[in-house]
Amino acid sequence: MEKEGAITERLRALREEMRRRKLTAYIVPTDDFHSSEYVGDYFKAREYLSGFTGSAGTFLVETDRAALWTDGRYFLQAQEQLASSGITLMKSGQPGVPSMLDYLGEKLVDGDVIGFDGRCVTGAFVEKLKETTAKKKIAFYGEEDLAGLVWKDRPPLSAEPVWELSAEDVGLSREEKFAKVREKMAKKGADAFLTTELSEIAWLLNLRGNDVTHTPVFLAYLLLARDGVVLCAQKDAFSQKIREKLEGAGVCLHPYESIEEQVALLPAGTRLLADERKVNYRLLQAIPKGVERVSGESPIELLKAVKTPREIANIRSAHVKDGVAVTRFVHWLKTRVGQETVTEIRAAAKLEEFRSETEGYLGPSFDPIIAYGAHGAIVHYEAVPETDAVLEPRGLCLADTGGHYKEGTTDITRTIVLGEVTAEERKAYTLVLKGHLRLGAAKFLQGVCGQNLDVLAREPLWREGLDYRHGTGHGVGFLLSVHEGPQSFRWRISKEAACVPLEEGMILSNEPGFYMTGKFGIRHENLVLVRKGEKNDYGQFMYLEPLTMVPFDREAIEMSLMNGEEICLLDAYHQKVYETIAPYLSGEELAWLEKATAPLRVE
Repeated sequence: MEKEGAITERLRALREEMRRRKLTAYIVPTDDFHSSEYVGDYFKAREYLSGFTGSAGTFLVETDRAALWTDGRYFLQAQEQLASSGITLMKSGQPGVPSMLDYLGEKLVDGDVIGFDGRCVTGAFVEKLKETTAKKKIAFYGEEDLAGLVWKDRPPLSAEPVWELSAEDVGLSREEKFAKVREKMAKKGADAFLTTELSEIAWLLNLRGNDVTHTPVFLAYLLLARDGVVLCAQKDAFSQKIREKLEGAGVCLHPYESIEEQVALLPAGTRLLADERKVNYRLLQAIPKGVERVSGESPIELLKAVKTPREIANIRSAHVKDGVAVTRFVHWLKTRVGQETVTEIRAAAKLEEFRSETEGYLGPSFDPIIAYGAHGAIVHYEAVPETDAVLEPRGLCLADTGGHYKEGTTDITRTIVLGEVTAEERKAYTLVLKGHLRLGAAKFLQGVCGQNLDVLAREPLWREGLDYRHGTGHGVGFLLSVHEGPQSFRWRISKEAACVPLEEGMILSNEPGFYMTGKFGIRHENLVLVRKGEKNDYGQFMYLEPLTMVPFDREAIEMSLMNGEEICLLDAYHQKVYETIAPYLSGEELAWLEKATAPLRVE
């Protein structure tokens, strides 16, 4: 009751601020000022105002009602946490549930005013909001953070110490990276480039931090001109040594909150490149009238996606470490379930324990997904105390997890057999594995995009009239975000997901899946590295090298569905896993790995 009363009081106070400004509705997203996938405690205004603690969702407060939109990962959690609050749960993607934009477009009338903190929404979001309400005379108010006015005990902005990666760690100095970005700016006719994307800033400066959950970055804005660099960040997070190095590289450090002032100082006639898909609305509004906006994607995005030889060598090392930890976990899970009480949350903690024993481990790269039985059918399930299931010696457990190491970032999914499986589970498991193996074995000409290859993963399922409703793969950063663009495997082609050729040095996930609501879920995921293969009269051929080194669970394979080529592919992969991981295991774990990677093909 105390929590319900607190939420009611917070919404009353927010509505009072809305009334003073004559706002009809106020949007509270989950985002920070940088469109980060995860956000720090300071930015959890949506959680503070609604009481909903999930990592995704948008809160809309009107004068007479409030509603929260979230996805299937959090339906159960949101239903529990919003109970008796008076807040309506809007289950995104469900039949009859409009998106928030469609809801506003339908309900608003002439003269209404929509409010939001303009630093927490992108320019592109506001443009969509304007398009949705274009037929009505709607005003927008993004100048103030009303949530901050009512959040009296708000945590401070995170200012964790910034640390450095040497040029030897990543293969390029920050000065060399500046030169590469400026070269791309020149091709676009831009004099300056504004980025608010934290992974881009960390990559460009060869710096890392700990201001955002699961992503080793620091809060900052960066303005790169032809003759200098302005970095707006929290000075106390930088050691004197790093400050001196930045100054020596032509980087001028200013207070974090001064970015709008720095943008406003741009001289008339400047051509400024700023990606409205990433830059927040209020910052775009600060651009002086005499400055010309240059449209287009960030020049850093593609540079960051193509890893250097030094980064690749480090990433391979990280995957060996991760392979050992996850292999030990799979063995532990298969031998403990049924012998002692193991829940989804306890299993996730055990895997974190295995990873933590590894030298150079820094922490998880995203919230772990340990989903048993029917929970596996929820694509982005996250166990919470209200849903924490006991694993039983039957069926399947989907484990999608990842880690940050000093050598790089990992992301892996294994669907683990805990006991007897049904014929339906066995067939689905095998069809998904066939697609994973086929995509992993792709050989293609340079210039091919992920959209061209996605069918390889889906074809075994499509042949059966089945599919999965997510992309087959995403890019992965080097000790940065586990979800990185622009490269991907997906079949839909749209303006939001442009066709990007796969270049040597790119890293992607290969993760087809299948989900039977109320029953089970299956996903098989490796990270793969794009490599150059042979070159002949037809052009430069490319292939994918698996980085992840953990066996697939052979106990769920329906052999009658596997052809000879697929068996050979799996056997070859398992042989590589054994050769890579075996030197780091002993005793029962080593004996188990030997059996788990034994050839399927009987000569």
